[in-house]
Amino acid sequence: MRQGCRATVTRVSHRGNTHFLPSRSVEIPIRRQVPMPERTSRTAHDHGVRRLRDVIRAAVLGGAYPSGVLPGEAELMTEHGTTRATVRDALAMLRSDRLIERTQGVGTHAVVAPVRAQMEEALGLLRPANSTLFDPRVRPHVLDRAVLPIPSTLAEWMGVAPGTDCLRLDYVSLHDDDPIALATNYVLFPEAERLLNTPFRHDWYSLLADAGVRLGQSEFVMDSLLADPLSSSLLDVAEGSALLAMDQTIRDRDGRIVNVAFIRMRPDRFRFVSRGHAPAHPTSTQEPA
Repeated sequence: MRQGCRATVTRVSHRGNTHFLPSRSVEIPIRRQVPMPERTSRTAHDHGVRRLRDVIRAAVLGGAYPSGVLPGEAELMTEHGTTRATVRDALAMLRSDRLIERTQGVGTHAVVAPVRAQMEEALGLLRPANSTLFDPRVRPHVLDRAVLPIPSTLAEWMGVAPGTDCLRLDYVSLHDDDPIALATNYVLFPEAERLLNTPFRHDWYSLLADAGVRLGQSEFVMDSLLADPLSSSLLDVAEGSALLAMDQTIRDRDGRIVNVAFIRMRPDRFRFVSRGHAPAHPTSTQEPA
């Protein structure tokens, strides 16, 4: 970390999680700003590799190769109007990301079929018949299921008195024995009592449904973090790998918070789809600048 430049950072609460206390302002050193020429001096080959990697990655994760077999190098060269070196380097990047595997004399195969879900599915508010998020191949490996006093910071977040009992349920979510997410849930009673007596067979929302817990509202706050040694071991990723971090708040039909969860997901195993539509008759009367 270079010296001489400092910034003041204040962590603030997100809308919806109004009970989560913001941290005090802290000063942290930041790196000296890199001049623009230094940041953009990559070669045309490097940019070509990056762009081709992104296109092939989207095709692999989007299911463009149902058989799992990718086109050969010559075909990829022709399709994308690029060189063999660019194709090989792009495929090498995808291989290092563990999205594909290359076998001499056999070819290139996709080794990942990520779970694809609409955001409404991820929030537990939508459950289509052909959902991959609620695939029966998804199952939990429970790490801990215990009743304990709720942590004080969570007590304020969830609107209960410190020391109130809750159910803490830790588990790793597996898809065909492949770890895809690590979650810690804190559930208040009486909902916790129902979960204690209900078998946990598939996904979290199936457990809630089987226990008779009905969702009224679900909220995600998403960012990212680096995998610590334990998380990397549980999720089968390299230590320091980027994980998708999702803090979830679930309320019942009366608006009472019943469940707070901290979810760490492998971003190479999920694809979330969000779609918006512009209103047919905009209500804004603001004149364009």
